Amino acid sequence: MDSRDKLDAKTGSAPERPTLKTIAFMTGLGVTTVSRALKDAPDIGSETKERVRMVARQLGYQPNRAGVRLRTGKTNVIALVLSIDEEIMGFTSQMVFGISEVLNNTQYHLVVTPHSHSRDPMAPVRYILDTGSADGVIISRIEPDDARVRLMSERNMPFATHGRTDMGLAHPFHDFDNEAFGHQAIKSLVARGRRRIALLQPPSKLSFYTHTRIGFQTGLHDYGAEEVPLRVTIDTPLPEIRDAIEALMRSPNAPDGIVCSAGSGAIAVNAGIEAAGKRLGQDVDMVAKQSSNILNWIRPEIITIYEDVRLAGRELAKAVIARIDGVPAEDLQSISAPAWPQN
Repeated sequence: MDSRDKLDAKTGSAPERPTLKTIAFMTGLGVTTVSRALKDAPDIGSETKERVRMVARQLGYQPNRAGVRLRTGKTNVIALVLSIDEEIMGFTSQMVFGISEVLNNTQYHLVVTPHSHSRDPMAPVRYILDTGSADGVIISRIEPDDARVRLMSERNMPFATHGRTDMGLAHPFHDFDNEAFGHQAIKSLVARGRRRIALLQPPSKLSFYTHTRIGFQTGLHDYGAEEVPLRVTIDTPLPEIRDAIEALMRSPNAPDGIVCSAGSGAIAVNAGIEAAGKRLGQDVDMVAKQSSNILNWIRPEIITIYEDVRLAGRELAKAVIARIDGVPAEDLQSISAPAWPQN
């Protein structure tokens, strides 16, 4: 139980929650100044803002969202619609951390709306729109023609997407350069003498499938390698990925290089290689995308390319807030480059 909810020993009732007036009294400032300081208004000095925030934290102040909504029509909520089936190797936590880093110094609060990509992806977005439960929305697992993007655009809901569409519709986004990832992966494998390469790719319905395939196929052409077909994707259950890799590695058509578009998939691929009696780094090399250094700890032999998902969270949070403030969508689009992990 929150200490503010405990009954007062003398009155037997719950003490009043701190308000803007409480903070104003404690700081010697006016209520309007306190309110604007908490909203990070540009005309309030940084020292004043820090003093107000410190007192607010000490008092355990939380704005009354119902009151705020009645007065302003705003919820002060940013909704992150995140698939519960997302990449498990740090993707979800890093995304949330990045968004929170930006929102911590604003009036906005993050609410995570989980859903499964095997169900109707429109449901959480429709709920937010119909209930007016957020001022802005962040979505992932973007499709080239994404119905969620179209609906939020039609309803004038500020939003940002983790990934790009191909709809001819300008909207805020932050994306990872998966085309560069695919190309760099082939270059790294060929540098180790690998020529027969398989790709554990994204599902074909997602935008970054096309970007990854373009980079992968361009790399094959540029560096004189060939593709070994692999029929599973990063969305395939991990045991099935393991079994498919084991069967492929036991076949006469076994690859000597594998590219993984997700860190969790790389774990299953490694298990399949070992189940086939082959050794990573000797019989076959692997390049994998990851958002943390976990793969390097587990299997140093894996060649990793880093996607900074925490950066993506920060960029998406800044983009959706700027869109709420009326910044044109065309000015809120960014792409981050692949990088080698920091050890």
